[in-house]
Amino acid sequence: MNCVGLKISIAHLYPKLLNLYGDIGNIITLKNRCLWRGIEVDFEEINIGDKINSHDLYFIGGGQDKQQQDVAQELYSNKNELISQRDDGAVFLGICGGYQLFGHYYQPHNKEKLNGISLMDAYTVAGNKRFIGNVTIETEFLDPKTLVGFENHSGLTFLEGETKSLGKICVGNGNNGKDGFEGGRFKNVFGTYLHGSLLPKNPHFADYLIGLALEKHYGEKINLPPLDDKFEFEAHNSVINKSY
Repeated sequence: MNCVGLKISIAHLYPKLLNLYGDIGNIITLKNRCLWRGIEVDFEEINIGDKINSHDLYFIGGGQDKQQQDVAQELYSNKNELISQRDDGAVFLGICGGYQLFGHYYQPHNKEKLNGISLMDAYTVAGNKRFIGNVTIETEFLDPKTLVGFENHSGLTFLEGETKSLGKICVGNGNNGKDGFEGGRFKNVFGTYLHGSLLPKNPHFADYLIGLALEKHYGEKINLPPLDDKFEFEAHNSVINKSY
């Protein structure tokens, strides 16, 4: 399908505070994979104090505890608007600290609980062990099925209710190092501990998100023309080889 003339809107939430381990690469990937197909991107960077407008896709990265605390307060003040956007079909991708704030709360060690915005039924508590290393998971909703990335977190996330995981752990620790799963997803909301950046090494997931955003914008499923992803999947497969 010729995508020239189509457009989506993307918002990057709080990049000045939450942008660890190359998380900005996810925005670059989303933008480029749209532009390479002729899809116009209406992009907005949202920082503390900015009004959150309606968008097709929202991205938020990870950060240190202090920055996460600042963002948590700001996000919570916009909770109702963001839940409304979720229920209207908007796509959300949260990495690490952003993922934790998509749930009901994050409880640090000996500190005040950070309220999340309940985009998914999940919660996070601080653990005593730091999980660091390459991760490979197997999904049920992507083709190819694997997702790869790099985790560096001590938070333990637990999924409840209708929230599903992104996939089963093949290598790595994932949400909590116990249940064998990584990430969470509910409606068009996706959260994960995979840094690295995630999307440049997983172009099929990037396209999945773009497809959902287009469907939200136009009210119908739109098939994306393929791109030459030789180098992207070489990077993808190199992580799998390192992991095993």
